[in-house]
Amino acid sequence: MTSVALIEDRGEIREGLKALISGTPDFRCTGAYGSMEEALPALRRTPPDVVLVDIGLPGMSGIDGIRAMRAMQPDMQPIVLSVYDDDERIFEAVCAGACGYLLKKTPPAKLLESIQEVMNGGAPMSPEIARRVISLFQRVKAPQNAGHALTPHEIRLLKMLVEGHNYRTASTELGVTVHTISFHMRKIYTKLEVHSKSEAVAKALRDGIID
Repeated sequence: MTSVALIEDRGEIREGLKALISGTPDFRCTGAYGSMEEALPALRRTPPDVVLVDIGLPGMSGIDGIRAMRAMQPDMQPIVLSVYDDDERIFEAVCAGACGYLLKKTPPAKLLESIQEVMNGGAPMSPEIARRVISLFQRVKAPQNAGHALTPHEIRLLKMLVEGHNYRTASTELGVTVHTISFHMRKIYTKLEVHSKSEAVAKALRDGIID
């Protein structure tokens, strides 16, 4: 059973998402909140597996809220669900710790699939967002000594995860076990001085590690 919380200020969207989650087998909606200020205390008391987060919230923004969530409960998996598709917000959301970035026009079935993808170690993105992320990578110039002593194999694995692979699909592609992928990811985290896949992706973007 995957537990999901919702943070969305528009009531009709919030109630629609709540009905979708609650009405789907193997999913459970633990709360639906209209602001980050309302949500954070409840998330601290009962952390869900996944949080769908709007960015344009009244008061504290969704991006600042994601930072607070990750600091409070690193295992919680925030997915942005927004109308915004500009580079600045996408980059800030990933750097803040978002594990996925979906547009609000995402069909319900795809939204549910994306939640499950996050639970399997993936980083779901709407096609338009994925294109912008790739474009951002292509524009980033790698500074000298930005490799953080990563091996070619570790850089290849990090690039695969950035491109949307999860541990399972990466293990299939590379012909190794999921345990081996996890072992290499722990080494990557240590070298990059991060604690999660989303932080590793953010650092790869910021430091130009991926060519």
